[in-house]
Amino acid sequence: MKKKLLLWLTSLSLVLILVGCNGAQLPKYQSHKSLGPQINYTITGIEAGSGIMGRADQALTSYHLKSQKWQLMTSSTAAMISTLDKATKNKQPIVVTAWQPHWMVEKYNLKFLKDPKHVFGKGESMRTVARLGLKKDNPGVYQFLKNFHWQLDEATPLMMKINSGVKTETAVKDYINQHPQQIKAWLQNVPAGNGKKVTLVYTPFDYEVAATNLVKKVLTDHGYKVDMRQLDVGIMWSALSSKSADATVVAELPVTQGLYEKKYHNKIDVVRSNLPGAKTGLAVPKYMKNINTIDDLKNK
Repeated sequence: MKKKLLLWLTSLSLVLILVGCNGAQLPKYQSHKSLGPQINYTITGIEAGSGIMGRADQALTSYHLKSQKWQLMTSSTAAMISTLDKATKNKQPIVVTAWQPHWMVEKYNLKFLKDPKHVFGKGESMRTVARLGLKKDNPGVYQFLKNFHWQLDEATPLMMKINSGVKTETAVKDYINQHPQQIKAWLQNVPAGNGKKVTLVYTPFDYEVAATNLVKKVLTDHGYKVDMRQLDVGIMWSALSSKSADATVVAELPVTQGLYEKKYHNKIDVVRSNLPGAKTGLAVPKYMKNINTIDDLKNK
């Protein structure tokens, strides 16, 4: 109960800050005016303790934004997206913590602000991580995990389809039917499962749901018995390190989940990078044309 009340109060505080003192809603973005006063020097964030929030706070220091009154507003992912939705519908100014792959980047036409100091890292990818011993215990699944990879422009339509309301099972089945050669490549040298079990773990985000369900369907159709478990990120890594789960295809490295890889590096097997182009950072809608770098937050 206390946790729900705290979340409600946090979301209410965010709304009050963004509404400001000029009426029911912010005016449209005004490129000829300084950005900070238009949004009360506030970057709209997500849950406290998440990797991206730590990096965002570091960015405020590294780019000397704190001394210019900029602040990072803790919220929830749902509240942040709700605020982003309202802002973009009305062409209002907003700066958010964002990550890719995520449907919000496409839906709200976001651009990531350039980060020349590389506070958010020099590049991310989704990686396949397995428990130690999986290669020996289940070589067929391990071979599939070595084969599995795709591109952002392939993953995004599947993710958007599910987000638009299409049932996950239907969207995944359609993807498989539309990409027979890709599925064939993923299954190269992978023997039939004959009921052999495998447990996949993933975190509760849209891309992670789409990718893990796709892998499950391909393996299930090939004769494996696949169990899926949705876990918080720390618990996911703990499960892999303790061998209570077999693998994940949605470990975002080296930045976002880098602390977990460092903690468990001798207890897990990083199989491969399976999706390049992952990214975290600060982002704005593309109609804010003159805001292109983190430095622009203080200069414009």
